[in-house]
Amino acid sequence: MKIGYVCTNYNNSDYTLKAVETLLSNTCHTYEIVVVDNNSNEDEAALLKPLDERLNNVEIIFSRSNVGYFRGLNIGIIALRSKHPDIEWMVIGNNDLEFPVDFSDRLADAVPALRAYPVVSPDVVTIEGEHQNPHVISSISAMREIFYDLYYSNFYLGIAIQKIARLLPGLSERSDEEQWRVPRFIYQGHGSCYLIGPAFFENFQALWAPTFLMSEEYFLSKQLSDAGFKIYYEPAIQVIHHWHGSLEKLPSRQRWGFAREAHREYRKYVKRF
Repeated sequence: MKIGYVCTNYNNSDYTLKAVETLLSNTCHTYEIVVVDNNSNEDEAALLKPLDERLNNVEIIFSRSNVGYFRGLNIGIIALRSKHPDIEWMVIGNNDLEFPVDFSDRLADAVPALRAYPVVSPDVVTIEGEHQNPHVISSISAMREIFYDLYYSNFYLGIAIQKIARLLPGLSERSDEEQWRVPRFIYQGHGSCYLIGPAFFENFQALWAPTFLMSEEYFLSKQLSDAGFKIYYEPAIQVIHHWHGSLEKLPSRQRWGFAREAHREYRKYVKRF
């Protein structure tokens, strides 16, 4: 198989180096990789340059501004398809991923699903062993939607709600991820990693990216559903996720601000009542 991988990088290049290393440790397949650096500082950008110089199948695109997550992925997707139009299967997502040594073989075994569905969501497992998919199987409850509105109404109220959720996990945890063994159509896949193939590009040119960061799971779901499709979850394909690794260099208030703006955009399409 010839497999593409597109990720964004922002001041956390060590994660990108590890993601590329673990993907290339998969043998018997061909890889083309594009990393879109979202205007990292000089030291972090310098860590990426040897990849570009040493490996002829890795391209680093140094953006002069931070364009955000899905918009950054779109830059990489367009560049990869332009230079390698023969690539059918593409892994897109975070740079804080690690790929098991059998990742590409499992991808090859799942080709029927990749051919049939525009977007396939893999089994995303944290370093601690927690499964993050299926992110949302069918819908988000009305009570959770209310909590979302409260959380994004005020930064300090958001901190309080977050602390309560940690003390009383039963209030915030959902059971969707407990069903990680079951392949199925789902409402939303975890935003850290998706697999896209010919069926996606037959219907779309790029990812819908109305926000800078956050809520990408919903916007991809809506992009697909508006065209009559759903995300397919395939647990046979697995990636390891350093959860929040891609955002650790962002100040907490800034992360909350990005999430609030994304939530406001989300509310344009999803009403509570």
